[in-house]
Amino acid sequence: MMIEQLKRQAAAMALTQVQPGMRLGLGTGSTARHFVDLLGEQVAAGFDCICVPTSEATARQAAGLNIPLSDLDTLDRLDITIDGADEIDPHLNLIKGGGGALLREKIVAAASDLMIVIADSSKLVETLGQFPLPIEVNRFGLGATRRSVAAVCASHGCAGELRLRQADAGGDYLTDGGHLILDAFFGRILQPEALSADLLNIAGVVQHGLFLNMCKKAYVAAPDGVRTLSSSN
Repeated sequence: MMIEQLKRQAAAMALTQVQPGMRLGLGTGSTARHFVDLLGEQVAAGFDCICVPTSEATARQAAGLNIPLSDLDTLDRLDITIDGADEIDPHLNLIKGGGGALLREKIVAAASDLMIVIADSSKLVETLGQFPLPIEVNRFGLGATRRSVAAVCASHGCAGELRLRQADAGGDYLTDGGHLILDAFFGRILQPEALSADLLNIAGVVQHGLFLNMCKKAYVAAPDGVRTLSSSN
């Protein structure tokens, strides 16, 4: 219960950055859900905004709260995207995608003037990689893609396995785009930029969960309060 309270505190801080008339990206995951709930309360009181969700789950939540929604075919740029993270390093580089929405999250964040991350303090790490890195891949040619991904991960010191994500109800987990996810258990990622480039050079890789030089501000909640972290990236 304490963790959920901390997530909500971080979400409330991010809400203070939102001005009437803004175009917002709405993230996915347990912390982002708190932000959407709080934004819905403001919309019900007459607050004006328009939002692009990063997943079908967030779209359903926002629609249920009567938050006005659009897409990136209609809106060319967004003012702010507010999203959670699975890991945050001291430079505000991130691992995201534990909830499976990494491709849409990265597209929306890249279309935003500012990306703000909201999290509890357990997400702070000195080096990325303890959380498994999600790698979104096309189903076609999975065997070949998996072998190439395994080779790249091994060359970057991956300490653990490469696991095809499974759905809670059984069977392969599918993203909103109909792709599969390979979770790479690194332990530590010492050269995230090089790893990013090597993974994206694999034909069957759609995207990965390293969000590098994208987040400019983070609100991180701990029992003693909410810290504001900023990046000059």
